[in-house]
Amino acid sequence: MTALGKLLRTTVFKLSLAYLVIFAIGCGLLLARVGFTARFFIDEQISGTIDAEINGLSDAYSQGGIRRLVDAVERRSRQPGSSLYLVTTYAGESIVGNVTEISPGALDGRGGEEITYQRVGGEGTKRPAVARVYVLPGGFRLLVGRDLEEREALRAALLRALVASLVWLTVIGVIGGAFVAIRVLRRVDAMNESARTIMEGDLSRRLPLAGTGDELDRLAGNLNAMLDRIAELMTGLREVSDNIAHDLKTPLTRLRNRADEALRISATDDDRKASLEKIIAESDGLIRTFDALLMIARLEAGSITDGATDFDIDTIATDLVELYEPSAEEHETPLVHEGGPGLVVHANRELVARALANLIDNALKYGAPKSCEAPAGDAAIQVRARRVGDMIEVEVADRGPGIADAADRARVLDRFVRLETSRSAPGSGLGLSLASAVARLHKGSLRLEDNAPGLRAILSIPAARVLALPAPAPAIAVSS
Repeated sequence: MTALGKLLRTTVFKLSLAYLVIFAIGCGLLLARVGFTARFFIDEQISGTIDAEINGLSDAYSQGGIRRLVDAVERRSRQPGSSLYLVTTYAGESIVGNVTEISPGALDGRGGEEITYQRVGGEGTKRPAVARVYVLPGGFRLLVGRDLEEREALRAALLRALVASLVWLTVIGVIGGAFVAIRVLRRVDAMNESARTIMEGDLSRRLPLAGTGDELDRLAGNLNAMLDRIAELMTGLREVSDNIAHDLKTPLTRLRNRADEALRISATDDDRKASLEKIIAESDGLIRTFDALLMIARLEAGSITDGATDFDIDTIATDLVELYEPSAEEHETPLVHEGGPGLVVHANRELVARALANLIDNALKYGAPKSCEAPAGDAAIQVRARRVGDMIEVEVADRGPGIADAADRARVLDRFVRLETSRSAPGSGLGLSLASAVARLHKGSLRLEDNAPGLRAILSIPAARVLALPAPAPAIAVSS
């Protein structure tokens, strides 16, 4: 397609032509209205002049008869720019006047009519005029009229102005439309070029911005934000794939080795039973890992939207603290709970409970005396629920080694990220990722902060608008 063809097919150029046509029609109607109004006033002025002339001449006839009327007509006929005058007998024979020839039947009329005439001393061309005929006593007829040259000149001037205006409007509109269309076409072509590059695989390319803040800039900005999100998801997908291949290889290898061991060296039923129990335990761990991955994917996709109710989140925290107290005693660390009434959120109860359970479980793994160097008296795990503005926050703080680097605290929320390189501690690196996904699903957030020493995990969820406490719910059993 040629450049001219692309230009003529652009929406901007078509809109410019449409606006040009509409504006031209508006200008034409405006000039037509001006012409009609001007003609109306000119006709009114002519009619008033003719009436005044007739009244004056009829008074002259009343005062001095036909002789005085003839003298008045002759005197007025000699004045520059005079009106049209003609005095005739009842039979139509001319007595005096500056008109030699008029339209047939003009003397039979009474009101203002348009006629054609020829002035005395004229070149033989007939001209248009408006005339009125007044019948005098004695049967004489008096015709008084005005030439329509001024009105016709005004009409011609308005017509020329209309044509000239339409020509200039067309030229300016075409040039302006082409200029605007070319500018927009250049920006659209640049966007199309960037889009083709992105479709070819360069996800780092972005649509160009002109910096004007117009609708094209807003569109490009939203598309760039979408591309950023897509690139982020693609990067996360690659990382998840790598992490799955790395983190699941070890348990699958152990599973395979235990099955092989059961076949080779299990001589008794007890030996085979023990081997099968180990295989089942490894399989359960893999199933939990895949369940967690599936849950995170569904949460990030927003496909889990049902089951939201109003409930007191401190009730969930209290139940979980009671649930994990035996495990805390095994880790030789106290589990302290602080909360209060009225901490109501509108969320999925089971998901929020699972997220809090993951935070407490993570604190027990890495913040208890058996997992860190802190003395038992200083290693209490604190679970606090409180309201901060429009948000309800549940904080789980430990006194373990924590995460000193802020970049590591942000990175540990990703899937399969475990800062313990030896990976001797149980877990798959999905607990914090799941808690973060639950928070985002409910328009909240999960923040990790330095507890100096230790780690402070804060789950923040918007408070419910209607702070009505629901009926007490039974304790929730959450699988680790």
